[in-house]
Amino acid sequence: MQVSVESPSAIERKITVEVPAERIDQEVEQRLKSMSGRVRIDGFRPGKVPFKVVKQRFGKEVFNEVVGYVLQSTFQEAVVQEKLRPAGSPEIESMDAQPGKPLSYVAKFEVYPEFEVAAVDALEVTRPVAEVTEADIDKMIDNLRQQRKEFVAVERASQNGDRITIDYEGFIDGEAFEGGKAENAPVDLGSGRLIESLESQLVGLQPGEEKTLDVKFPDDYHAEQLKGKDTQFKIKVKEVAEPRLPEINDEFIQQFGVTEGGVEAFRAEVGKNMERELEQAISGRIKQQVMDGLFDANNVPMPEALVKEEIQRMREQTTAQMGGAQGVNPAMFPDELFEGEARKRVSLGLIIGEVVRRNDIKLDRDKVEAKIKEFAASYEDPEQVEQFYRSNRQAMNGLEAMVLEEQVVDWVLGKAKVSEEKTDFDSLMNPQKGAE
Repeated sequence: MQVSVESPSAIERKITVEVPAERIDQEVEQRLKSMSGRVRIDGFRPGKVPFKVVKQRFGKEVFNEVVGYVLQSTFQEAVVQEKLRPAGSPEIESMDAQPGKPLSYVAKFEVYPEFEVAAVDALEVTRPVAEVTEADIDKMIDNLRQQRKEFVAVERASQNGDRITIDYEGFIDGEAFEGGKAENAPVDLGSGRLIESLESQLVGLQPGEEKTLDVKFPDDYHAEQLKGKDTQFKIKVKEVAEPRLPEINDEFIQQFGVTEGGVEAFRAEVGKNMERELEQAISGRIKQQVMDGLFDANNVPMPEALVKEEIQRMREQTTAQMGGAQGVNPAMFPDELFEGEARKRVSLGLIIGEVVRRNDIKLDRDKVEAKIKEFAASYEDPEQVEQFYRSNRQAMNGLEAMVLEEQVVDWVLGKAKVSEEKTDFDSLMNPQKGAE
């Protein structure tokens, strides 16, 4: 087999392969002979079909099969021989395949780029430092109570925080408009789910009160027929209900799996979960800084085949996350929607792989076990979760890749400039608040 390689660019390769005719002919003859004892042809007894007849009937089909098989196998042999690392499948630019003659073809493909990872000594990473305080635990318990609050009907004027139930119908220039009517509609006052000009007028209303409200819709409202419109809403208040928070008693505590130890044990369990969340948030913040730093410091040649694969993977994940919602299909999401993030993911994957390879970083099995137990600890049945990872190779592969990334992060942190910044639990867990 003769092989020659061209390099149109840093990551493009064009390989020309010529396979001796004997290799093709021998494989074709071997397959045809194996068929002779099995094929059924009218006029011949089973197993007695002459080879010449088998060749005449099936020769072209078998030849094409063999060409396809030899093309795949010789391409793999060629890239191994030339020490190439294809990134994605090859494109066959041309092929000459004729019985009795050498098979020749030209394949074009991309290879994984060869590059030096930029030094990480100058990379600056800020490590957040925070602790879970008693005040944080108090706030978390209050949030848990808020999530389980009940609304109780009251005979008074509505106020922010109440849930008001209304019948309403909307009009434009005296004409009812589509979608502007409902009965027994609940509205949580102060939630901001309605436009402000309507919700604000629902405060101060009594149960049973009927009223017409003048409402102006914003110019950028999502419904085209209502943008900037002056409307009137006829409403009737069916009920005003105020929120009641549950008491922190045994019944409340047992909802969170704490059956012994009372409030003290409950607070300890909440605190333990918050400590775990805090540790994960700190690790995530550090990892993000390291990954961003590696990405910014390295301009990696990008195999387009890998980018296309990542775009397709992201498209499938997005479709799956939307659950089978009616009318949702992968074709709704164009490549442009994912391309930027896909390129970053591919680049980081190549960088991480290069760091692992050049520094001989081996997967730490103890850290894999610790990660499994860490994930399992947040579920009601940790043993079942552990068994899932140990019996599901795909899930385990994802977890091992995560651990290897964390080992790369640790390697970078050992060389980068790391400083500490004091913060608090709420700022770490809700970074969007600081950005507002």
